[in-house]
Amino acid sequence: MSTVKADTIVASDGTSPVTLTKQQAAKAWATFNGTGTPAFRDSFNSSTLTDNATGDMTISYTNSFNGAGDYTAGGQVCHTGVTTTSYCLQPYSDSVLLTGSTRYSILYNTASSAGTADYTYCSTINQGDLA
Repeated sequence: MSTVKADTIVASDGTSPVTLTKQQAAKAWATFNGTGTPAFRDSFNSSTLTDNATGDMTISYTNSFNGAGDYTAGGQVCHTGVTTTSYCLQPYSDSVLLTGSTRYSILYNTASSAGTADYTYCSTINQGDLA
């Protein structure tokens, strides 16, 4: 077994950065309990979870993204069983994809109602360039 240690990896010309075209690692992700006092179960590059209101959470990043709105943000809500309710975790609006945080809405939809709610198991993932 061997270990590779490096501060900088460059292309074969010795000056340009290496471009990854076949793989892209998540730049931030989190799994969290969105009920009671919300708390991270586990996370990467996610520093703070803020409960703004029912079904309204903000995640702040340890390392900011390069530009506001220049990265993807998405998520999911897991339920304990099969239901006729659909669940969604998505950015609150197009103006909340800030360089240092994203505000998320946790939504539900049934045949007769829709709204925001807190759920036990939520997860998010972000892709994009870090600053």
